[in-house]
Amino acid sequence: METPEQILRRLEFKVVRRLDGFLFGDYTGIFYGPSLDLAEVREYIPGDEVRRIDWNVTARTARLHVRQYLEEKDLTAWFLVDLSPSMAFGTRRVLKRELATEFCGAAAYIIARHGDKLGALLFPNRVLLPPRTGRRHVLRLVHALTRAESPANGGRTDLAEALRSLHRMLRRRSLLFLVSDFLAPEGWEGPLRHLARRHDVIAVRVTDPAERELPDVGVVTFEDPETGEQVRVDTSDPAVRRAYRELVAAREERLQRVFRGAGVDVLTLSTHASIVEPLVRFVALRRRRRWSSRGR
Repeated sequence: METPEQILRRLEFKVVRRLDGFLFGDYTGIFYGPSLDLAEVREYIPGDEVRRIDWNVTARTARLHVRQYLEEKDLTAWFLVDLSPSMAFGTRRVLKRELATEFCGAAAYIIARHGDKLGALLFPNRVLLPPRTGRRHVLRLVHALTRAESPANGGRTDLAEALRSLHRMLRRRSLLFLVSDFLAPEGWEGPLRHLARRHDVIAVRVTDPAERELPDVGVVTFEDPETGEQVRVDTSDPAVRRAYRELVAAREERLQRVFRGAGVDVLTLSTHASIVEPLVRFVALRRRRRWSSRGR
């Protein structure tokens, strides 16, 4: 098993350096979204972007002033990570839990490299890492992700309670990564909307291709990893496979509706592929929206 240091070095080489190639090392505001809080207006400094000029203040003072936003002064990022039994599944390159660790390690590395704080709450075992800065704290996060155990007695993922717990802890506006496969009972939609009203929430969906399509392999016994409940299914029956596809499509539609209603951006990762390409597309989208918001 890799040590946290080995994992972080691998992520730095295979993920962060590849992102450098796409983003040319410019990580300023890589995860920031369009919901920006104005922190202050200050005098123009050569090199500031023209689009940041506050013309009302400039006209009033006869000196150029620019807008500076809260996220650029002091960002705290939180990782709310699902480590329930359903995350210990994968049929391709890695398990979903390992994919979640890859994303959190890479994102935390980028955030810490610019001096920002990061904290984490791992559920359902409620492992808490208070916000800190620096590489050592990133290693603590990776260690916690690789060592935390799923509950021995199983049980459904209580995503709603995890969201409520984090909301009670946060005292100031934060950037929140909600990392999960979202295989949880209904009831978390309201807490998500409540949390997203004050914080910039990014839903990081961790998926596996086998969850989308039922293979034609005859009679199979499936077991719910969180409850232990078993059911025998004849996967060779076209009607069964069609019903499964319809169930998956309905669940996908419901999730997208929930995320849109909460105003949450979604980054979807799959166990069969690298996290680099999805990250690049996601960052490009967030940046376009961010600059568009500032230009108004």
